[in-house]
Amino acid sequence: MTDIQQTITEDQWHKAKLIWDYHQMGHDLAPVDVAIGLGSHDLGVAAATAGLYRAGLFPVLVFTGGNSPTTAKVFPRGEAVHFREHALELGVLDEAILVEPNAAHTGQNITLSRELLAANGITPKTVLLVSKPYMERRSFATARKLWPEVEIICASEPLEMDDYLKSIGDEKLVLDMLVGDLQRVIEYPNNGFAIPQDVPEDVHDAYESLIRAGFTSRLIS
Repeated sequence: MTDIQQTITEDQWHKAKLIWDYHQMGHDLAPVDVAIGLGSHDLGVAAATAGLYRAGLFPVLVFTGGNSPTTAKVFPRGEAVHFREHALELGVLDEAILVEPNAAHTGQNITLSRELLAANGITPKTVLLVSKPYMERRSFATARKLWPEVEIICASEPLEMDDYLKSIGDEKLVLDMLVGDLQRVIEYPNNGFAIPQDVPEDVHDAYESLIRAGFTSRLIS
């Protein structure tokens, strides 16, 4: 165990779990017209999307994402390209996958995927967004703002927080990201990037406590 891992106290784990649970939408999954796998550092998004495709929940999917400072070394050809390759390895048919390789943030994930689908003659009424577990709520709020005419369902890799932290291998970074995504859920509606989401008092208190404790590397100024 690293020194960074040892600095995370039991109380901080509890607060992080409150935020983790809040980020997950808890949507019931059902067949949809298309799925969109949102690019990130987490290849589990591609695996989860592939599993849902094999389960017959949608006939076509988009992987979207270029590169960011946290993914350029891991996915040098771009997030969406690597996600596609992983999905093919997991049994997704090549003709079922569209690749959007340019998006630099969640808003572009949504708008550029919508444009790509339209260019391929697809105008969905129902869309499944597949993201990192702690990004469900932000992706939902963003899509509802930018694509209000479709029904949005959210999903992610079905992992408990402890298992997810182990799969990523950097517990401090994941807690920073939990805090950073919650900041975006709170702040982005003020900028017109997303619809507002109610934040329970205990979740907001946990968020402020973790900021005071220094889990701040993913905050925006």
